[in-house]
Amino acid sequence: MGKIILDKMAMQRALTRITYEIVEKNKGVEDLVLIGIKTRGIFLANRIADRLQQLENVTIPVGELDITNYRDDIEHDSMSIDVKMSNNKIDFSIEGKRVILVDDVLYTGRTVRAALSAVMDLGRPKSINLAVLVDRGHRELPIRADFVGKNIPSSQKEKIKVYVSEIDDKDAVELIK
Repeated sequence: MGKIILDKMAMQRALTRITYEIVEKNKGVEDLVLIGIKTRGIFLANRIADRLQQLENVTIPVGELDITNYRDDIEHDSMSIDVKMSNNKIDFSIEGKRVILVDDVLYTGRTVRAALSAVMDLGRPKSINLAVLVDRGHRELPIRADFVGKNIPSSQKEKIKVYVSEIDDKDAVELIK
């Protein structure tokens, strides 16, 4: 058993703050799209989109990105782009859009690197920003989040577990020693 770092209300506040920061940094929501990184990033992206709908009265497209075939720890040289993209649900163009990648935890940066490669295979967005619920440090690549719900310094022996009610029946962030 670990220690709860964020409870349901703290998660809601963090996502609301991220939402306001997205609107402020982008000077509104024009040409904005959200892409959630599978699995929990998808649910967080949908929550941010719901909050944007409430604030700006605009429906923001949300896509689902599976980066499995872009990971640097599997062989994928011979895979075509069609095979790589087969598990994604992105039914809108990202050409010229302001893409916000959404994930639950930023750790080494390798997931985000894979997500950037996948997004670039979809087209050429105007910009790509990263929103994460938790940044725990320990980067292996030069990647940082533009929008962070909570910085949680942790040792590499510890784990951060994000729970979302859509699949875990509760909302919380837990630090497991």
